[in-house]
Amino acid sequence: MSRIRLNSEYRNKIANRMRVHLEQEITQEKEKYLQAREEMKPLQDITWKLAEQIVRRHYTPEDVKMAKHLQNKFENVDTIAKDSCFHFGFQGQVEDRDENDKPIMKDKYIESHFDFRLNGNINGREHDKNEDFGYAYFRDELKGREGCNPDINIEMKDKQSNPHQTKIQDANDKYLGTNGGSDNQTSYAREWNNDYVLDLIGREYCRDRSIACNKEEYDTLMFWQQKKGHLITCHQKWIESVLNQMKEIKLGLKGYRYLDEALELSTELGLDINDAEIIRTNSTGLVIYNPKNLAERVKSMKNKNISREHKIAMWKKEMAEREQK
Repeated sequence: MSRIRLNSEYRNKIANRMRVHLEQEITQEKEKYLQAREEMKPLQDITWKLAEQIVRRHYTPEDVKMAKHLQNKFENVDTIAKDSCFHFGFQGQVEDRDENDKPIMKDKYIESHFDFRLNGNINGREHDKNEDFGYAYFRDELKGREGCNPDINIEMKDKQSNPHQTKIQDANDKYLGTNGGSDNQTSYAREWNNDYVLDLIGREYCRDRSIACNKEEYDTLMFWQQKKGHLITCHQKWIESVLNQMKEIKLGLKGYRYLDEALELSTELGLDINDAEIIRTNSTGLVIYNPKNLAERVKSMKNKNISREHKIAMWKKEMAEREQK
């Protein structure tokens, strides 16, 4: 029986199956992402309670009650605004230079912006909305939605913005409900944001009110904000690991001439693919990697933080398996 040749359609089918397989694997990179995601909501809830305490020291419940009373009584009074983001700050010190260019400590009001909404910033700047946090936190929900891709910004990293990326981003944001204003929010953004709303006195823009806190409170808020960035980073590193593996796999598939070579590679990577799943048409190509060698190369691109003891244990296991053969 003649060997079945590969074609581009089959290579793409194999690559897509392998991408799914690699994303389903439990690796160190994926475990870090899952842990960061699991820790995020409880940390956000705790930090929100702190933010509420700080705000209520400044805008007391009695003051808010009185402001609501005046607003309901007089048509020309519009003083209560709901908000989910705040400028918090404290009087601290920063390093500076004197006239002789010697280091000195200088008093300074240290302030940052903290946004609890789903697409709130992670850098302390009010207008720098960040959609990557929502993509990372609701990755599973976006992944199962046709036309959406939570990994799009990672896949397009270091590439120029293009219509395809913009189209996917718009679909992601529409599904999560982070675009179109409050009237166009789906349940994900609405339910998330509704957990973090306070009545404040003043205009609707949080930049118009800076609320004082102490350094310990400020550091706690900064820790939460950094954890949002940490979740994004863990998402990026996991998917980058998958993409690096896929780059090698696609290179190998492009060079393989026959179906059995691709099937051997998938088997070596822990994915069983039945040749009945493929379309049998002809193509040609050059062999670049032996399937076993390529499989080992791909495997080496994940779990990069394996300890020396674990490596020794893995080596002993491999040697034992070889002896059994």
